Amino acid sequence: MTNVHSFLYKQQDDDFPPEGTRRKFADQERVFYDGYWIKTYPVPADSLDAKKRLIEALTRRLFNHTEHGLNIPGPRMAEARKSYEAESDPARRRVKGAMLAGAMFNRATDIFRKLVELQAEGVEINSSDALMRECGKCLLEAMELGRFVLHRSGEEGIDELWGEPFRVFSIPVEDFYESRYIKIGQSMRDIDRIADAMVANFTRIPAFSNVEAPIRDFAQAARIKTETLRTDPEIFDIWPQLVTAAERLANFAPQAPALLPVVNETPLYSISDGLQLIRSGRDLIFYITRARTPMPKSTREYIERCEIYLQTGLAPLTPAPLPA
Repeated sequence: MTNVHSFLYKQQDDDFPPEGTRRKFADQERVFYDGYWIKTYPVPADSLDAKKRLIEALTRRLFNHTEHGLNIPGPRMAEARKSYEAESDPARRRVKGAMLAGAMFNRATDIFRKLVELQAEGVEINSSDALMRECGKCLLEAMELGRFVLHRSGEEGIDELWGEPFRVFSIPVEDFYESRYIKIGQSMRDIDRIADAMVANFTRIPAFSNVEAPIRDFAQAARIKTETLRTDPEIFDIWPQLVTAAERLANFAPQAPALLPVVNETPLYSISDGLQLIRSGRDLIFYITRARTPMPKSTREYIERCEIYLQTGLAPLTPAPLPA
């Protein structure tokens, strides 16, 4: 890493400060959550316009990380609801529920946009306004339907993404920013959990014994990207660092069998399975990094797959109980 990335700080001892503590490191304010000092950013004014911009940005972010086909325009909400309520097949009903959630998110964004336009014309808008209540209703129902939606990987849902616009709508902007730092800390924690599991299991296999360095480099780049907004000037250094670290990990070459020591009573490891499992770990870290949201189910299942590979020499396509 270049010096521009030296601002990532992780608490190294057991004397943790209280969650939410703020300190300055090299003139950069950071907030402490989950063992990490996370970079902070200025909070916009708590206005209707600021909330509108945040909800629009969060809606775009939502559709960028969820499965395809959910970005249904708000005016088609009634059609989406009718189709969802008429569907009896469970699998298709899940997808239609996800489409309805997308339509409701877009309807809420449309309403917020109009409210801000009215406010700009001098019309006073308060929390009891009928349109404000309708906007909140749309966001709340969309959040409830969010349980039907999968991440673009198809592995699990990211419920936090569905709840974020409603939180922006219902709480001060400053409190919303604080909730994001909490999620970023949790994301960093899971990135390290995945990296630690990869190192702990793969380095015990002779062919992969020197894989730790590219894993650690990638995890560090991922943590830095997780705390960095796309509008930050540092992104022009941080994103290339992440991409190139991911490429180095994906291109890792195991040691040739002729160079490996003979170890008795060890499984015969499938090298292709091991490489695919490493790439799956890289992908999962990428998903968490880009969404800036933890994926606990996928993280837990990936760690189980690493443990099974160490014990059996084969990587299961889906998690399975460890052998007795």
